[in-house]
Order: sequence, then structure tokens, then C-alpha cells
Amino acid sequence: MTSAVIDLRSDTVTHPTASMREAMASAEVGDDVFGEDPTVNLLEEKAAAILGKEAALLLLSGTMGNLVGVLAQTRRGDEVLAGPNSHLLNYEAGGVSVLGGVQMRALAWNRGVFDIDDIAHAIRDPHNLHFARSSLLCLENTVNREGGAAVSVADTDAMCGAARAHGLRVHVDGARIFNAAVSQGVTPARLVREIDSVTFCMSKGLGCPMGSVLAGDADFIAEARRWRKMVGGGLRQSGIFAAAGVVALDEMIDRMAIDHANAKALASGLANVPGLRVDVDRVQTNIIMVTVDSPTASSEDFVAGLASQGVKVGSPYGDTLRMVTHYQFEAAQIPVVLKAAERALGLVTVAA
Repeated sequence: MTSAVIDLRSDTVTHPTASMREAMASAEVGDDVFGEDPTVNLLEEKAAAILGKEAALLLLSGTMGNLVGVLAQTRRGDEVLAGPNSHLLNYEAGGVSVLGGVQMRALAWNRGVFDIDDIAHAIRDPHNLHFARSSLLCLENTVNREGGAAVSVADTDAMCGAARAHGLRVHVDGARIFNAAVSQGVTPARLVREIDSVTFCMSKGLGCPMGSVLAGDADFIAEARRWRKMVGGGLRQSGIFAAAGVVALDEMIDRMAIDHANAKALASGLANVPGLRVDVDRVQTNIIMVTVDSPTASSEDFVAGLASQGVKVGSPYGDTLRMVTHYQFEAAQIPVVLKAAERALGLVTVAA
């Protein structure tokens, strides 16, 4: 990322910090498949402690984390309940179905929150041989397609209670779980206390170059480790990138409040640009959803216009596009983005 480009497409675009690069260069390593990489072991222990779980497992990506997390607690022919616009259902290539023989079923939610009665009604009768067995409820926090909505402790606890009352386990795609915790002023461990399994992405708000972590009870993680090997995720001297994760857990969580403040300020500015619609009240973390409603530019025109001025934003979902703040986006860049938005909509000339 150069200083001339402002990249808001995702928080995955960041480069590792100087302290991450130093830690990676000097990382003590070993063979992780043998359990002998001390840096990986440290990362897994630190992650489990922060999340209040017994154990954790390093994986290559969030998609692999969700895949392994689901397959380690389901059987072929089971049914998994997930949100209709969840990442797991829509953006992970159908992996749990293709590789695990697990049926995915969409259950309506409100910004990541399932109605308790809907959960109960959706669970299949386990004695009816016509139905797939309901075995797992999948949450997401924060909710990507819902503008980074943070699901509360109370809602999380209630959904877990409803699922567990019917014998279901609960997994949360917590790619940005630390954003959710920071935005609500709660510890990550409290937020996921009732959750059986949780993933988080090191390569999103934490700023690492790659990697994801899955956490849960020790027996579950032992089974997940077997699945990780099966899908090709068994690694060797992976402490080289795990070292960045160790640094991130120490240095990058609390500072997410800055990203949230920048997102709120940017959203407030965009809401005042004619031709753009932004619900500022729905901006809770580091994701902004912007709808183009302009007689002078389509959403594609707007994205292209921004790009021509060195501002990159997410591809539009229809007329709505996404902007994501991160540690390499600073408050001083907000006026630059706002001016670029005005120019992209033809409200001011490029020379202005």
C-alpha cells in the first residue's frame, strides 16, 4: 500500500506492522504437525486464554477455520442452521457440504440475531427419518453483510441457550470477534462464553499477513486438528507467521477503537454528500455500507470515479458498496475520501 492510495476495500489489505515483521524474522520454529513449533504453541495458548477456551488451533484462513470447525462437530447427513447472508453460507464455496456432506439451511435473522422461537421451530424432529439431523447453529460476529453489526452478549447467550436446549452446539464465525468485543466494551471471553467453537481471522482487523485461529474445548480441538490435517492444513515451521499473531494479540486489539471512531466519522461525512445514503447509526465497528442514489452516477461509476483518484472501495452489492477502516487508514484521510466522493458524483470538478 502506497501513501498515494487509500484502500478501503477491506481490512485484509493491511501490511504487517514493523513489530510483526521483526517477530516473524526472529521467530523460534519447529515442526507444528509434531506439535513442536514453540511460537505456534504460544499463539494457540494465548488465543485460548483470551477467548476463555481450553484450547485453540492455528489454521491458514477463516474459511478453513469455519470448515474445520463445522466438520469437527457434525456428521454426514446433519443439518447446520446459518444466517441467510452469512459468510459461511454464501462465501465459502459450499465447503461444508462438498467435503463434509453437511446440509446448510438458512434461518432468518436480524443483523445476526436469530429469534429464539425461530431457532426452536427450525430444529428438525430427530425421530423423523425424512429429515436431516439438526446439530449445529452458526452465528457470525461481527456480521459482514450487515455493515459490521456487533451481536451483543445478551443476544449471544440467549441464542446459545435456545440451541443447547435442543441439543445443538453453537459455532461463531468470529472473523472480527475482537471488533465486536471492543465496540461493546466487553472482554472477548465474556462475549463467547456460551459459544462452543469460535474462529477469528488474524488477517483482518488484527493486521497480520495471514492465518486464522479456532478455539473451543480440548476434545473438540483434538478432533479439529485431525480435520485440519485431512483438508491439507497441517503445517511445518508455521511459527514464522504465527509470530505475527502473537504480536497482534498483544498490540492490535484495543486499538480497534480507533478504526471504529474513524468509520463513524467517515460515515457521518458521507451521509452529508448528496447522492449517497449511509445509516450512520448502523455503523458499530469498522464497516460502512454506502448506497449510491444519484442521478449523475451509478454505483459502478462511483467506484470507478473513486479509484481514479486513488481511493479503493469494495465492489457494490447492487447499489450498495462497502468501506472498511483499518490500522493503515488515518483520520486525516477522511477529508480526502469525502472530496473524492464529491468529485466521483460530479458535485465538484477535479480541479476544485
